Formats: sequence, C-alpha cells, structure tokens
Amino acid sequence: MSLSPLHAMAPGRSPLASSLPVAPARVVDAGLPRLGRYAGCAEVVDLSELQAPWARSALWRRFRHKRWQYVGMGSGELFVGIAIVDLGWAMTAFVYVFDRLRRRLLADWSADALPVWGGAVSNEPVRGMTATFRGNGAQVRLGHADDDVLVVHAAVPGINLQARLDMAGSPPFLLAVGPVEGGSVHTTHKSPGLPVSGWVAVEGERRALDGAVGCLDSSNGLLPRQTSWRWACAHDERIGFNLQAGYFGGHENALWLDGMLHPLGRAEFDFDPQNPLQEWRIHTDDGLLDLRFQPEGARQADRHLGLAASRYVQPVGTFHGTVRASVHEPWRMVEHLVGVTEDHDSLW
Repeated sequence: MSLSPLHAMAPGRSPLASSLPVAPARVVDAGLPRLGRYAGCAEVVDLSELQAPWARSALWRRFRHKRWQYVGMGSGELFVGIAIVDLGWAMTAFVYVFDRLRRRLLADWSADALPVWGGAVSNEPVRGMTATFRGNGAQVRLGHADDDVLVVHAAVPGINLQARLDMAGSPPFLLAVGPVEGGSVHTTHKSPGLPVSGWVAVEGERRALDGAVGCLDSSNGLLPRQTSWRWACAHDERIGFNLQAGYFGGHENALWLDGMLHPLGRAEFDFDPQNPLQEWRIHTDDGLLDLRFQPEGARQADRHLGLAASRYVQPVGTFHGTVRASVHEPWRMVEHLVGVTEDHDSLW
C-alpha cells in the first residue's frame, strides 16, 4: 500500500514505526465504531453513520456531539495555545500567548458564537481539516496549505498570529477510538512534535515562532453532559507524549521516542487542584513513564453560561523525569521538556 506523507519516515525506519495497527480510513464501519488504538490518521470521522447500540436520537446527538481542534506551540520564550470547539449548540474559541521568561500571560482571548454562523469544525481530523471561528471582530482558522502543512491564523483583539506546522516526514499520529460511559463513542488524533514557523504579534511586538515545536489535538465524539479530564502533553524533536485520565480512560496515552510511537498504560495525575501551580507528578501503570511537572504559569477560566459551565486550568511549564519504550529498554532522561497539563470539568 502507498502511505501518505503523515505516515512517511526517515530512510531505514518502518513506514509506521509503531507496534499499533494502521489507522483505518474511516472510524465507523457498517454502523459500528472501529474501537482501538492505531498509528496514522483516518480520512474522516463521521459519527452520523453509527447504528444501534451506538446510535441514539437525532436530538441527543445534537447536544452530545462535540468536535474540537487544539494547537499548542512551545519555544524557549513563548507558549501559544489555540482552540476551536464545536459544541453542537454553540461555537467557542480561545487564543492565548504565555511569556515563559516573564512567567505571565501576554494575552488571553476567548469568545462564543452561534453554530454555523460562528464557524465550524469539519469531520476531516487532520488531512483536509478545516476549523473556523468568527464573530465580534475576531477570526481564527486552522486549515491546510497542502497535505504536509497545517496553517494557523488568528486575528483577535490583542493577538495576531500566522504560523505553519510542518507534517512532512513526521512520525505517525495516534488515533484512538473508544467507548465513553454516559455518552457513546469518542475519537481523537494526537500528533507527535511538529516543526513550527511563523510569528505572533502581541503587546505591540512581533515575536518569531521559528524553531518552536507544535502539536495537534483533533477530537470528535458523542460525550456525556458532564465530562471531566486531566491531560498532559509535551514534545521536542526526540521525545513527546500525550496523557489523559478521566472520561476516555487510557485510550489516548502514547509516547513518541526517536520517531517511534509507543502505546502507554493508564495515567495517574498527582496534583493539588486548589493549587495547580504547585508541582505535578504523573506516571503510567505500565512502568514506562514517570514525570514531574513544574508549572511556570497558567491560563484558567471558570465560566457559567446558564445550562452550561466550564472550570478549566491549563498550566504551562516543563517536565522532568524518565521514560522508556518498554520494560526491557533502558530509561531515557526527560529534562526541561516544554508542555502543558490541564484540569478540566465541563457541563455541556
């Protein structure tokens, strides 16, 4: 079979560079979800194709279907986070810029809008993906210049951003498809570390993003009304990981090490929810990852919108500790790896 650029690897490596099976083109087959963890990307995530016992009424789907695209970009000086979320009954988005040297947010913008008129998130998770938000003089867009380049654009009060994430020759993405208690099924694509180029203008100053490392989180699921999770993600050119504990169990836990994708076990997050800027301890139950996270600052929000509410904190900082590809491999040191953690509880 021919492999897309997202599957391509450097000469001498396995095309998928993972023990996981190859991602299917579609995550729903004959009305049933293709449950499991895969290396690579699906072409489309169309949950309207689900049939019993995974399908429910059209009204239930309307209020339980959540889609989002998140991009994080970290360098020695800055961390930039962008998200566009389709809640089914509304659109929401945020863009923030965190100065790692001064340990403070330079800008933090968020807004809500009506669905359709305020934008949309497509069912194409990675290749061919589009996600847009517009309203109140703001515009945010994620999309592709070609198969290998993801373009990120934001023109919002206080922030202008133009960035490109290069996917050519990247290690494989992780695709996870799994059941969700109180919902139906959830799918997510997590990227390895991706080279970034571009710039962000904030506080009257244009700052270069060239040399930063980015990551993409593309998620699409039928989720319960109350959904909670803890999350951690960090990448450089050699080491990266994605970890989650909460509504999706350990389905999306993965380690990228020297271009290889390795599935991880369940993650345990040890931190003080009342003091999220204190040190976090995170480890997996398979003995492959043991990390400490030292926050430098955080973006946080506590929102109440009538029938919906969200409590959110996303600390930015560095990870230290050890990881390994298997219990038979030696430990690898992780030092000053830039990334984020998150504690999130949504009533949506």
